[in-house]
Amino acid sequence: MVIEVTAGAIATAAGALAYGVRAPRSSLVCPSVWKGVPDRGSIALTFDDGPSEATPRVLDVLDRFGVKATFFQCGSNVRRLPDVTRQVTAAGHEIGNHTDTHPYLHLHRAAFIRAEIRAAQREIDCASGTAPTLFRAPFGVRWFGLSGVQKEFGLTGVMWSVLGLDWKRTPQQIARRLIRLTRSGAIVCLHDGRELLPNPDISVTLEALRLVLPQWLERGVQFETVSQILCPTN
Repeated sequence: MVIEVTAGAIATAAGALAYGVRAPRSSLVCPSVWKGVPDRGSIALTFDDGPSEATPRVLDVLDRFGVKATFFQCGSNVRRLPDVTRQVTAAGHEIGNHTDTHPYLHLHRAAFIRAEIRAAQREIDCASGTAPTLFRAPFGVRWFGLSGVQKEFGLTGVMWSVLGLDWKRTPQQIARRLIRLTRSGAIVCLHDGRELLPNPDISVTLEALRLVLPQWLERGVQFETVSQILCPTN
């Protein structure tokens, strides 16, 4: 029997795969969460790609407003700046795994994914004294095999409700976007680094935080770590 595969069918399958791999709400290739408990008036602020030389400046802004957050860190950056990872922990923030070298995971075998996650687990544990229980894929791209690796290391996959686009928008645009899109229970994604780049310029992110945090607080928004916002109210 000859099965004819049309261009439309191929495009449909490719679109479905792209959605499954990248869409925050999809659990096609592995289980992930993208929002937390919606009934407490809380949001979870998260930062990717650290630690970096700029991370202490993020910590200063968060401390000024009494905000706790979750930092998804790359093992390579932790090796370079273990003291910054310790500062994040000492300030009461949560640390998650963001792989070792921040690669795209798509088209890679499970062994590659495992090595990336394992190396980051080791570096973060060594620097902070605690192994992460949360994982966020670089660029938000997941792949087949990740589910088993997450289970092996006891990791919960975390995506986001709102992506701040803080690598390509102005502070004012970012702040307006966050105010407009963020709802109770949201997990918000920003960046305290730029992949593995040393001394990254995150001045836009810092200014956006200074703009948006007072507005959120004036509206009565509460801040929780990702682990906290995933837990139902007792």
